[in-house]
Amino acid sequence: MIWHKCIQFYFHLPIFVRLLLSVCFIMLFFGLFIHLIEPTHFPTLFDGIWWAFVTGSTVGYGDYVPLSALGKTVGIFLILAGGGLVTFYMATISASTIKHEKDLSEGKVAFKGSRHIIIIGWNERTRQLIDMVKDSSLHQDIVLVDHTLKNISYQDHHIHFIQGNPTADNILQKAKIKDATHIIITSDPSMKENEADRQTILNIISARGNNPDIAIVAEILTEIQRKNAERAGANVIVRSNNFMSSLFFQTIFQASNKATDIIAKTLEQQQFCTIPIDEKLTNQTFQTGAKEFLNNNKWLIGIFRNEEIIINPGFEFILKENDHLIYLRPF
Repeated sequence: MIWHKCIQFYFHLPIFVRLLLSVCFIMLFFGLFIHLIEPTHFPTLFDGIWWAFVTGSTVGYGDYVPLSALGKTVGIFLILAGGGLVTFYMATISASTIKHEKDLSEGKVAFKGSRHIIIIGWNERTRQLIDMVKDSSLHQDIVLVDHTLKNISYQDHHIHFIQGNPTADNILQKAKIKDATHIIITSDPSMKENEADRQTILNIISARGNNPDIAIVAEILTEIQRKNAERAGANVIVRSNNFMSSLFFQTIFQASNKATDIIAKTLEQQQFCTIPIDEKLTNQTFQTGAKEFLNNNKWLIGIFRNEEIIINPGFEFILKENDHLIYLRPF
């Protein structure tokens, strides 16, 4: 009964573990055997095991060699049995490594970390966001979930890719949503706006159902779906169309198209950032803070206070202790 359970346990192990155990067992067996039949030339059990590993792996240092006919016969069997098994073991490890890398690029491997960010959807905005995180000093793990991509290079993008429908529980569990801090849901550019927003809301519901505490940032294209996204559980709604519509209006109807073009190009080269207020700026005016930021090649544009964003509050506005400052800096 015990042997039967041991055999069952052995065959339930991964193949490379089984091969490693088999190699070790054969080397131990032949090392013990050569030590027993030629104790003069192999005075310790370790000497016999060393000879078995060196001979079985076909390295052949020659520091220990059997001299008797029986010992040489044992060596022949060791080369036939151990050499082939060691070669097969190395080939299996190589094949497993290549397969694992292929599965990683095709999004088949579950994420193992925690405190990571999940991004839903692969598009230009996603790529830029990943580049920003990679160029920063945050060292934040990113898991990308997308159903349209067939594969993505881990070496090139330094992200963990999960291929599949982001509304499916098993896909979100592979992304370890329960251990993630944030999930960013981008709008699908291949869909019409209403369809894309409905899909985004479904993604929000799925994410909130799998992790009630996760912070959800969602991109919504139409104003009519904004409330629904909030009801579904999104913490932050990003309306990318608002800025673009305003920019288009300025370009078409204002007197100076050149000025609008300069603004658009300038904003393309800037990055929005937030930072807790420095102690020396507490109880100072917004104007003082703005000058301080300009001296460091940054443009202070607003503050985040008590869950409220205040943009361009006025020069006499007083900064308080728990404020977070919103600014632009060059990429």
